Amino acid sequence: MLRIKLDRIDELLAAIAKAQTLYLPVDRSDGQAEFRKWTEGARLSNALNTVRSAKDFFFPQTEKLMEFKTEGKKIEVVDTREDCEDFVIFGVRACDARSFEILDKVYLVDPVDTFYKNRRDHATVVTMACDRPAETCFCHAYGIDMTEPGGDVTCYKQGGYLYVNANTDKGTRLVETVASLLEDGDTAELEKAKAQTKEIYAQLPLAKLSMDNFGGDKMDEYFNSPKWKELSEACLGCGTCTFICPTCQCFDIQDFNTGHGIKRYRCWDSCMYSEFTKTAGGQPRPSQLERFRQRFMHKLVYFPANNEGEFGCVGCGRCLVKCPISMNIVKVMKALEEK
Repeated sequence: MLRIKLDRIDELLAAIAKAQTLYLPVDRSDGQAEFRKWTEGARLSNALNTVRSAKDFFFPQTEKLMEFKTEGKKIEVVDTREDCEDFVIFGVRACDARSFEILDKVYLVDPVDTFYKNRRDHATVVTMACDRPAETCFCHAYGIDMTEPGGDVTCYKQGGYLYVNANTDKGTRLVETVASLLEDGDTAELEKAKAQTKEIYAQLPLAKLSMDNFGGDKMDEYFNSPKWKELSEACLGCGTCTFICPTCQCFDIQDFNTGHGIKRYRCWDSCMYSEFTKTAGGQPRPSQLERFRQRFMHKLVYFPANNEGEFGCVGCGRCLVKCPISMNIVKVMKALEEK
């Protein structure tokens, strides 16, 4: 495995940025981290996770789909799609890396979402193994190994070095562009560090969280549970949980009249909003209870029912941290499991 000293990581990032557009987690003034485009002097954050997930690179919060130009009764449809440039996302954690696979099951199946596919095809994902999981982490419940996050290239921090391992052809090509900065390294200490990280995780509050009681065959058991009323009463319907979630994939489409034509945009939507899926026939989920239930049933039952048992959550813990009333998927799971 190749490696570079951590005090030379800025050289590595600069070399990658010279070859392709580079994005990496950077600390904000409030101490939290977010993905930003690399610029001279940008420093890689040591934060465990970014406020918003790396999902934004493939499924942005807003994007223009097309334009319409009208002249009398004549309507011209303008295709605004452009081929995406090659880019690198550096420092993606294991949970976010798994979220890409979940989104692929939505946007890369027939009919393929060409906007999403364009970005996926041009992106090189460089993951960063975790060495100090937080109390809000529960990725292991979904079979995710935080010490082996995958991606096109995997990076590990250990003993003053950054270890680099290419996993795909795309990753190999990226590593070759910076090969002059890298040296061969012994991985014995690295393997010990991975084992220590797993030992640390095993002591955390959610380490034993299990998905055994959830899945696609639990519709009848949970849909009519009386627990939903109690759980949903405190929910504000603010949508924070959906906007920070790396696997939420719902969107709305709006047309805007600019006075010179129509522009059609896609933007994130939330099943927690009263306008979600509202049609001319009305709102299929008129109560907060029904909307609240929809979110968690989708993650725990509906999605695995349609995707060979894979859950619609990756255990990143963002909703545990950011919900203003401290309601989250773990509390819902534990409440539903109570007999």
